[in-house]
Amino acid sequence: MDRGRQGKARSAQRGSINWPGTLLGGRPQCREDLLFHLRSRSAHELWLVIVDASASTRRHRALTDAKGLLAQLFDDAYRQRARMALLTASGQSPKWQVQGLKAAKSLTGWLDQLGAGGGTPLVAALTEARHWLVARRKRYPAEQQRLLLITDGRVKALAGLPELECAGLLVDIERGPIRLGRSQELAAGLQLDYWHIDTV
Repeated sequence: MDRGRQGKARSAQRGSINWPGTLLGGRPQCREDLLFHLRSRSAHELWLVIVDASASTRRHRALTDAKGLLAQLFDDAYRQRARMALLTASGQSPKWQVQGLKAAKSLTGWLDQLGAGGGTPLVAALTEARHWLVARRKRYPAEQQRLLLITDGRVKALAGLPELECAGLLVDIERGPIRLGRSQELAAGLQLDYWHIDTV
């Protein structure tokens, strides 16, 4: 996630690719943009993950495959001693699962229990995330923040999107023969890089 340490990452190119860290730093354009697994990593990193777990994400194994990506992300965060913030958007309102704690193996247990259902309070989750990030920056000004948003983009309206001022990536999990394709518009509105899960 720390793009300023690419030199160190490149020196370990015999290791496996760190896909979550690579993607959270922006879309890789060439091999030089790839990050590789390291035994140690700079502290003072925060990974904010927002998961859309509304009923529509049940379709075509969308959330199931997203959980595989999250499992890898949690493992990387644990080994790299990054801090995690985890916010889910489902039902009537968003819910914090973790707020700025060091990544722990217990997140795997939470992930196993994660299911989809209810509405899509995604804009509310993004607004909540913005307020939390602003307060967090005041408390930890040296902390490097990155955002991962996992969603199928199926929200009623995209009006009123907050300015997150946080670099990151939107992973689109919408699948099926009929796609609304709103995730790309959502990523543009939030100034996030965009990837579809089938290309990750």
